[in-house]
Amino acid sequence: MKKPNMICDTETGVCGVAGGEDMEMVDFNAPNKTINLYYVTDPICSHCWAIEPVLRRFIEQYGHYLNSHTVMGGLLEKWGDGPVDPANGISGPADVAGHWREVGEFSRMPIDGSLMIDNPVHSSYPPSRVFKVIQKQHGSTLANEYLRRAREALFAFNQNIAERSVMVEIVQELGLDGEAIVHEAEKEIGQEWLNEDFALARSLGVRGFPTIIMINEENKGVKIVGGRPFEYYVNGLKQVLDKEDLQPRQQPSLSSLLEKEKLLFSKEIEVMYDLEQSEVKGFIEKELYLDEYHMKEILGEKYIIAKK
Repeated sequence: MKKPNMICDTETGVCGVAGGEDMEMVDFNAPNKTINLYYVTDPICSHCWAIEPVLRRFIEQYGHYLNSHTVMGGLLEKWGDGPVDPANGISGPADVAGHWREVGEFSRMPIDGSLMIDNPVHSSYPPSRVFKVIQKQHGSTLANEYLRRAREALFAFNQNIAERSVMVEIVQELGLDGEAIVHEAEKEIGQEWLNEDFALARSLGVRGFPTIIMINEENKGVKIVGGRPFEYYVNGLKQVLDKEDLQPRQQPSLSSLLEKEKLLFSKEIEVMYDLEQSEVKGFIEKELYLDEYHMKEILGEKYIIAKK
């Protein structure tokens, strides 16, 4: 009689007869990054702020299939006499405040918006140029971190991210020379680099933000406009890869995610870990030590900040 094949299961802790075949082929090769993802956005795009929870989870779990590129789209060069965004009833800065608050309430990514009445952002080009300088000189990781810090400052904490002093401070917090980078962004080269992104966005047929485009090696792809549920992006990736059996990575622990992101709003934790809003506080207390974070609240939404 054949001796049964025994195994101790690392997930259940139970030892017993192994299931399945005695021998199986296993592919240890990491999936090739054959898909280019272009995220066309703008520092003052409220709907881009709203999709951060979903986009972060998508990149965390499926980023190994993707070469990701953040592209500045140029939402607002300056305020003029005519409507800037007629579809949303926006002709001037004061119209933005109410629209932003609606986006914040619906998405639960907090947006104050009163800045656009009291001290409006005159153009999204200055912070976009700073993004490009950081991207060109220090890489995409730091540039994307700058974009995140700028959005936090604008939407949640009501700071004018087109003001020079604010841009310098945000860059300084990244450990970079804020004065030097902002000064570089004010030169002609800053606008030239920004124009490269505008040209790329036009070539991709982008007409609004956020737009996410995934393109495969055959130059075929999908375009996803506006905020969509998490599964929508996963299904889009399956289409461009032409395969159903994608292997998502496990979500990072809350401790490692907070260490990387520095600040997380409740909605971001809910989306990342499939939680209800009422479960977030208990989840944080279970996953983090007290010396790892501060818990605060703004505009009715809880958020955590990593202790330095």
